[in-house]
Amino acid sequence: MKERTTIKVQAEKTVLAAVRLPTSKFDPADPFGELGELTKQAGGVVVGTIEQRRDRPEAGTFMGKGKIEELKGLCEATGASCVIFDHELSPRQISNIEEVVERKILDRSELILDIFASRATTHEAKLQVELAQLEYTFPRLRAMWDHLERIVGGSPGGVGTRGPGEQQLEIDRRLVQKRKKDLGAELAKIQARKRRAVEKRNLDHFTIGLVGYTNAGKSTLFNTLTAGGAYADNRLFATLMSRTRDWDLGGGQTVMLSDTVGFVRDLPHHLVASFRATLEEATHADLLLIVLDVADPASELHYETVNKTLDELFEGVETIERKAQDKARRDGLEAREWAPPERLLLLNKADLLADNRELLVWQSKDPDAIPLCALASENDQPRLGIEALIDHVRSADRGQIALYDIEIPLSDARTVHTIESRAEILARDYEGQHVTLRARIGSRQLDQLRASGARMTLAPVSTTTEPRA
Repeated sequence: MKERTTIKVQAEKTVLAAVRLPTSKFDPADPFGELGELTKQAGGVVVGTIEQRRDRPEAGTFMGKGKIEELKGLCEATGASCVIFDHELSPRQISNIEEVVERKILDRSELILDIFASRATTHEAKLQVELAQLEYTFPRLRAMWDHLERIVGGSPGGVGTRGPGEQQLEIDRRLVQKRKKDLGAELAKIQARKRRAVEKRNLDHFTIGLVGYTNAGKSTLFNTLTAGGAYADNRLFATLMSRTRDWDLGGGQTVMLSDTVGFVRDLPHHLVASFRATLEEATHADLLLIVLDVADPASELHYETVNKTLDELFEGVETIERKAQDKARRDGLEAREWAPPERLLLLNKADLLADNRELLVWQSKDPDAIPLCALASENDQPRLGIEALIDHVRSADRGQIALYDIEIPLSDARTVHTIESRAEILARDYEGQHVTLRARIGSRQLDQLRASGARMTLAPVSTTTEPRA
């Protein structure tokens, strides 16, 4: 059997395989389309596909015995050296299939991990990918740890290298656990810094996160709305790290917009966990813009995947926030409340649809959805949906506008600065150690100020009252 020393598929001839179960999620019109694109992004060359419909997977080999033999024949006929399954396989299933097919067997999650590893450029991204690989692939990749032979010096009984009866696998596991612990500690520091930065930014600004399926057009929209310069390309996982920039809405109103990593069906759990810091922008945003490529035949599946991933992500965040609130109460501190952000659906690439029937279907499901084109206009004219999007964000940023006299201690400079920068100030009165600002301000902005611990006293002003000079 060919030794399985790596999960990379660079330039390898590859066969794609799948078992279609009653619960399987895939595009019937192009069942191997996404897996084929993932393989292409990893550098593999697809030379064949094979699928089987079953009520349940075979315990030992996922596919039936006869189909596994057919898979072996297909690999021999096409010269394929690798098979990629559109599923998550157990280590034993991979080993059993490799024994019969005599080719390297990868599952969908390993393929995604390999793509992420090849795209990781920052120190944080590399740490996150390495941790995810250790968490997920180590049971499948024992043969990759050839450096361990150097550690034991090639001797089965080297002094200081083995305890009584200790096996090589036990040494492997101990080294991996230590590396995981070191990576986890380093990432925890990064996540803590990121969380503090995001929380501080949210106190000063209305924050928006762009989320969606990979290659839906998030980075393109980000570049259209800001001067962010995010890398945008027509390929999966073009963005691995978040990027945040000012978005000028006009009229002196500015918000913060973040581009985030794209989601994909059956994204490995450990990868989501490792990239939690990257998604911090989305979990603590005031508003999430879900960018959906409605011109993609699998758009409904993509939308379902995005919402499911967000729900799972927010469940984890809610648990973390609840523990933080309990600790704050025990310490006698004010507990900061957290709630999932509002979601707004953007029907991107609506200009590519042949007619409006598909748009009408989506808008019947979500009346607030906004059809748009994310590409910037060549003649500086507003593109489809951009103005409608800006109007919605302006309204969300402000909340219901009302006129107040707001009394603030001068010692609370942060609150004074926030109101001065985010509200329409009609008058200022200074008396002693206090300033009273007459301001038109939105309910959402006031809620944010209260949540941040602002020391202020509000007095509603009738709209018939003349502003003070």
